[in-house]
Amino acid sequence: MVNISRIGRIFYGAAITEMGLQTMYYKDFPYMLLPPNHTAIPGLAILGIIFGLLFALAGVCIIFEKIPKFASLLLGGVLLLVFCFYYIPYEFIATSNYMHLTEWENAEKELALAGGALVIAGCFRIQNENSVSRFLGKLIPLGPILFVIPIISFGILHFMYGPDVASMVPSWIPYHLFWIYFAGAALIGSGLAIVLKIKVGLFAFLLGLMIFLWVILLHIPLVIASAPADIGDQITSAIIALAYSGTAFVIAGVANKKTLVTG
Repeated sequence: MVNISRIGRIFYGAAITEMGLQTMYYKDFPYMLLPPNHTAIPGLAILGIIFGLLFALAGVCIIFEKIPKFASLLLGGVLLLVFCFYYIPYEFIATSNYMHLTEWENAEKELALAGGALVIAGCFRIQNENSVSRFLGKLIPLGPILFVIPIISFGILHFMYGPDVASMVPSWIPYHLFWIYFAGAALIGSGLAIVLKIKVGLFAFLLGLMIFLWVILLHIPLVIASAPADIGDQITSAIIALAYSGTAFVIAGVANKKTLVTG
């Protein structure tokens, strides 16, 4: 696992870069980045181009390790602001199903990306620290927790909606429902192991490997087979999974090397 952290950062950075490029191309935000009512925002196309460019730049900075800590902190801060001051009010005010776990699925996807950005920020020291980076740096220890809360939630959803999710398993793989429940148990178990600090390096690595296999076996074929109208959402789902895999690999690398930098 010598280079597992670097591989994870590349995965995460590539996912954020692609998300930014996709946002600029469609002049709209990916389906999980903002609540559905964001389409009423004035100047949405311009905002899509601006934020898409910023996301792409943040991803490039992470991949090539150019001011990676500052870029990751800003990215994580923006995503947390969206979750706290847009998603949470939306769920409690604009919807009536906020007690249902499925209602929070997209919000949790966004939260997991925020946690991943903070996890990556913890791998680096910052030069010429300013008040913004100093404040955001205090959030770094929360990164793994913000990441695994959605992971555990997704594992629970595998058990709640197993037969529905089983349709995503390729036809050439037997025992579809077994693999859905296995994946759910793996998500919950690895998430709890990371939170409880039980062999974090091993379980985070296995989590990252499992999700990466999903990218190869599930998401890429879905992208290839999707209709033109659906390809954007399928690509988004694939790159989100790649970002989660990368985050898990970084957590594994940090646990093995004990290189988390909080200041």
